[in-house]
Amino acid sequence: MNQRYYSLDVFRGATVALMILVNNPGSWNAIFSPLEHAPWHGCTPTDLVFPFFLFAVGNAMAFVMPKLKDHGNRLFWQKVLKRSALIFLIGLVLNWWPFVGWSGNSITFRGWVDPTDATNGVRILGVLQRIALCYCLASIIVYFLKPKAIILTSTAILVLYWIACIYFGGADPYSLQGWFGTAIDEKLLGVAHMYKGEGVAFEPEGLMSTFPATVQVIIGYLVGNYIRYTGNVAASNVEKPYLVFRMISVFMVAAALLTLAGLSWGLIFPVNKKIWTSSYVLYAGGLALTTISTMIWFIEIKKVRNWLTGFFDVFGKNPLFIFVVSALIPKTLALVRIKAGVDDAGEQLFTTPLRWFYTNICAEFPGPPEVGSFVYAVCFLCLLWVICYLLDKNKIYIKV
Repeated sequence: MNQRYYSLDVFRGATVALMILVNNPGSWNAIFSPLEHAPWHGCTPTDLVFPFFLFAVGNAMAFVMPKLKDHGNRLFWQKVLKRSALIFLIGLVLNWWPFVGWSGNSITFRGWVDPTDATNGVRILGVLQRIALCYCLASIIVYFLKPKAIILTSTAILVLYWIACIYFGGADPYSLQGWFGTAIDEKLLGVAHMYKGEGVAFEPEGLMSTFPATVQVIIGYLVGNYIRYTGNVAASNVEKPYLVFRMISVFMVAAALLTLAGLSWGLIFPVNKKIWTSSYVLYAGGLALTTISTMIWFIEIKKVRNWLTGFFDVFGKNPLFIFVVSALIPKTLALVRIKAGVDDAGEQLFTTPLRWFYTNICAEFPGPPEVGSFVYAVCFLCLLWVICYLLDKNKIYIKV
């Protein structure tokens, strides 16, 4: 990407870094509240990380799509379908990885469905799978439609999703029990292959909520498209500063309108990440636009370059790869067992390398347990930064 869009790399890298940070605490029972997801309705800083990444996916799409249009429909379908399928498959394999696990003192194969529990199996959907589906749907919309039609289509998706929640939902259509998408996921995916983190079969990256999530990508695309046309001119015309102010002003006004629209809609259609409500799309989109506008101002216009921008930029060079690595490392090391004493019955206890590191080093930091848990997350993030740095230093960029 052209150097004048360095801020987009930093933005993308920051979202990946935050995704890794919030997904890898030392203990899930000791997390500072801003680093936790909202229990249901509402929005914490952590709830903004995923939609910000989808926004970044749309930004990048704006710079790639013109090239695909120049080469025709055949190349478009080949590129988009291949990339979407590959990302989805990587996510599915990651859910299944490492295919084996400890059962007592022996390693057993992890089947597609647990032979001892038909309601438990490999989860089909997830973060990468949602990225793949949203990328695919958004690509089709922005490739074949003009900007006005893209906006109208996005609006229709958000409104129709709201209507579907009301019409097909239960007595409380926005609740865990009443949301209509779960029944569809159960029918198409099967209970065994759904997320159980809420205590019941419920898919936070479900099929129906993928549609409004796709609009998150489209918002990022529209912003990236505006940057591509207007920002390029603004950045190269230092003798015409009004162009710079116009671009930033348009973004800030649009961000304020999106945020206000999301909060207003949220009064009747609650802001909720887990079912990805339409109000949440607008609210998160507005905040993402506010963030990228601020970064453009400081990084591109004021030419701010420091250790922080450099730190996040490294993550932005290999975003999907390092996200996959961040899951592979703990899953793989979970197979390595370290003796950790014996229990009251004299049975040998074991721990894993990362668990040992947290328990014996990070958890020993003074203060509440959240401090040690956060220290572990930061250490893990720094480890991955080193990997990204070495890749960047050697000009190795792994793209899907």
